[in-house]
Amino acid sequence: MWTRTEIAGLIGIDPHELRLYIGLMANEKPTQAIDLEIRKLENRIEELIRVCDRLKDENETLRSQQETLSTERSQLIEKNEMVRARVEAMITRLRAMERHP
Repeated sequence: MWTRTEIAGLIGIDPHELRLYIGLMANEKPTQAIDLEIRKLENRIEELIRVCDRLKDENETLRSQQETLSTERSQLIEKNEMVRARVEAMITRLRAMERHP
């Protein structure tokens, strides 16, 4: 058996409005209730399509940003290694100069 909250969630209304909704449906002709339900489902589907489109765009943007950041990170790691090698070479030369003034 479904709870009122579960039923309300399935049809996309607030659980507290379920009684009012059921009352309206009981007073309507069956086809009107079906038409109302179809309109609500159509609206919900349109909303879900908009959300999916927005999430798709957001996902593409995030993937692009991730690729850019990954490239920048690789470049920074490479520069860091180059700088480290140069500093180590300088230290080696300075130590050699200390030994042989």
